[in-house]
Amino acid sequence: MNTLEIKDLHVEINGKEILKGINLTVKQGEIHALMGPNGSGKSTLSYAIMGHPKYSITKGEILFNGKDITKMKTNERAKLGLFLSFQYPIEVPGVHLNNFLRLVTQHPSTKNKIEQIAEFRETLKENMEMLHVDSSFASRYLNDGFSGGEKKRAEILQMAMLKPKIAILDETDSGLDIDALKTVAEVINKIAREQNIGVLLITHYQRILDFVKPDFVHIVVNGRIEKSGSRELVSKLEKEGYAWITPEQENDA
Repeated sequence: MNTLEIKDLHVEINGKEILKGINLTVKQGEIHALMGPNGSGKSTLSYAIMGHPKYSITKGEILFNGKDITKMKTNERAKLGLFLSFQYPIEVPGVHLNNFLRLVTQHPSTKNKIEQIAEFRETLKENMEMLHVDSSFASRYLNDGFSGGEKKRAEILQMAMLKPKIAILDETDSGLDIDALKTVAEVINKIAREQNIGVLLITHYQRILDFVKPDFVHIVVNGRIEKSGSRELVSKLEKEGYAWITPEQENDA
């Protein structure tokens, strides 16, 4: 079973500690929601998992299927099957989405080049139809001039094409109207179910969790996971906010 395990992870940026001992395990087939106020460390965790050089791990480790990947390069982690959907996708003028996807999904095959191209095009067409995007979408430059919603659909399209083992989705719901949110949520559910992948869904709001039902909910406050539980935690957050969550170090005082 594919498993991402984070043990006592401490991360700092420019000398400032952001994560202060994160422990989290995401297994194949599970959907985890990670919630918390702004600045609590949610996005920092996603970048640290993928090996962003700006984020320095000072303590702890990240394991994938029991292997320590803490010092691996980002591309090496991606090849193992980790995927990150960005909160703020980067615009890449001059690179067509179609060509980008064809490049990143290339793999050794016994099929000839014509067969591989035909298979790629068919898979791309199916996934674009699933996301309700026009056929011209793939001929545009990657995220260049895309609306916020189009950028998020492009991220989920990449996820569908790459078929990762563990997917980290950083605020995929931001910038989406309700119709786009429902579509994206349906695709996340479909991919997670059909490919049996693990999902770590980072979000501020309950609305996406009305469509993507998490098995576990974790609440991050000040760089630590202070609460973990079922979907009932989400309802309580909607009613009461984060004020009721008291950091552990304050409890011990």
